[in-house]
Amino acid sequence: MEEILGHVLKNDVMTGKGLVLIPSGTRLKQEHLRMMQLHRILPEELQLTAPPAPDISAEMIRQAVRYSKDMFDNIKLHKKVPLMEIKTELIPIIRQAAENPDLFKLFEAVRAKDEYIHQHNVGVSVLATLLGKWCNLDEHELNLLSLGAVLHDVGKIRISDEILHKPGKLTPSEFSEMKRHTIYGYEILKEAVGLHPRIAHIALQHHEREDGSGYPLRLKASQIDPLSRIVAVVDIFHAMSSTRPYQKALPFYEIVNGMRQGLFGELDPGTVSLFLRHVAKGMIGKQVTLSDGRSGEVIYINPHEETKPLVKMENGFVDLSRERNLTIKEVNG
Repeated sequence: MEEILGHVLKNDVMTGKGLVLIPSGTRLKQEHLRMMQLHRILPEELQLTAPPAPDISAEMIRQAVRYSKDMFDNIKLHKKVPLMEIKTELIPIIRQAAENPDLFKLFEAVRAKDEYIHQHNVGVSVLATLLGKWCNLDEHELNLLSLGAVLHDVGKIRISDEILHKPGKLTPSEFSEMKRHTIYGYEILKEAVGLHPRIAHIALQHHEREDGSGYPLRLKASQIDPLSRIVAVVDIFHAMSSTRPYQKALPFYEIVNGMRQGLFGELDPGTVSLFLRHVAKGMIGKQVTLSDGRSGEVIYINPHEETKPLVKMENGFVDLSRERNLTIKEVNG
């Protein structure tokens, strides 16, 4: 009996007289095992769901953030990228965190609430790794992507703390200096011994946009490295999902609608579509809060409009593809 502790019942457990002894959906505890023993119900008679794997992503992310902070301090002090240590200590944490099957728990784990810069480095790398898998990158390119994403903002070590942590809007001259982090990052990484050139290109290009409106070189579509396009998508998603010194996190629907409509700059449409399609699939079974304050469970994704699903409410259903004035404000878990 002990081996089924923590498992979840798929069906009601009935007594010999047809009464419900333990309802479906119950996570089994010692008291339930005793009840079944009294009624001579055997484990092999049950239909069970295995207990979920422990959510270790949050602790993994905290560990990776601490490492990222130490890494940036080390690069700033010694003018050297500790490539071997990053590959052996940081990247394995990022790759493992990206294996979390619960997409929205992962989003919550990587969402920056303080220490924005270092949480952002780690969060972008985890999400880029995930998106790289969805893009069917081979192992070599996936390794380059994970590494390039965690180093994409390394140029910020040359930006003053007054600008990096300024709580209000940057002045034009401050913003001009902030944009130079892409060039600074490229300069740091292109000199690193043993580092693939594409890693430096990610640092340089992750703010470029498909229509040439980005920076620092105003590159267009095919001129941008495909890995940089992936990082650009998750960089936007993570930044807009997080609390930054000068801006609170945006509501979920504003982020996904803004990405789809190019409101944060013109991103690669195929990569955005793939990302949002997987995000939508991850909403099935999740509790969501609607823009009118009501809550419900997502039970069906509209294939023609993934961010407008069917939501089961306490007293019925809401089809967001028909209720155009309603949106998903927040995905709760």
